[in-house]
Amino acid sequence: MLARERGWRLARLAGLGVTVAVLLSGCSFDESVRGFGWFKGITPEGRRMYELWIAACIAALVVGVFVWGLIFWCVVRYRKRGDELPPQTRFNMPLEFLYTVVPILIVSVLFYYTAIVQTYVDKRVPNPDVTVEVTAFKWNWKFRHAQIDGTEVTGQGGQEITTIGASDYIPVLVLPTGRRIEFVEHSEDVVHSFWVPEMLFKRDVFPGSIENKFQVTIEREGAFVGRCAELCGAYHSMMNFELRAVSQSEFDRYIQLRKDGKSTPEALEAIGEPGYATSTKPFNREPEQHEGKG
Repeated sequence: MLARERGWRLARLAGLGVTVAVLLSGCSFDESVRGFGWFKGITPEGRRMYELWIAACIAALVVGVFVWGLIFWCVVRYRKRGDELPPQTRFNMPLEFLYTVVPILIVSVLFYYTAIVQTYVDKRVPNPDVTVEVTAFKWNWKFRHAQIDGTEVTGQGGQEITTIGASDYIPVLVLPTGRRIEFVEHSEDVVHSFWVPEMLFKRDVFPGSIENKFQVTIEREGAFVGRCAELCGAYHSMMNFELRAVSQSEFDRYIQLRKDGKSTPEALEAIGEPGYATSTKPFNREPEQHEGKG
């Protein structure tokens, strides 16, 4: 009996030690750990999804701790004390009603808030501030600034303002912060997927006549890597781009420089930004069709 009590005391101390260690180590957790694997996005839409994710994880932890507690309580309370078979209980209606209704309520609440967040993320306003056409192809990206404040964007001689990736050049998509931006996606060959991890969002890019559209507002300046998130062939892993978010004044200067005939790297350097991608780098491979610098 004394040995058993000593064992339980040691187990409780060990559990307390683990709990204290976890709590103390939380002081040095980075953002993704505090967010249960997620980090706060750079858009209002990303922030909404982040909050939903945190709430869902907390709900799952509460349910998990409750279930684990019941399991351990049953293990200790009803552990074997002899060879006699304990009484068998069947058809406990209150308990069966409880563990049927409670999961339904939990799923219903999660579904309700998921629908609200999804509606918010998919919302599009009629007249976005900036419209960008995204064209995906094996295995790179082409970006075109199509409209700004409802006006078509063209350069000298009516030339389009585009940026095209190449085997030795990561395309940089320059966008302003604090403005409503619409992405219009199209693929020239197979299904790709436009993904900027810091947006906490991705949207597939389809070939044919299908145009996928979505809108966001970028809240933070910086350079953010973009990727193709749909397996699309041999060089899928190398199909990267960079989203460069700048202030409105810098964006206006950038667009004017592009209209004047400057390339993307030249215009970026002229507004005080690095001319080439800083969040990722090109991979060594054979040149593909459609390659060039814009």
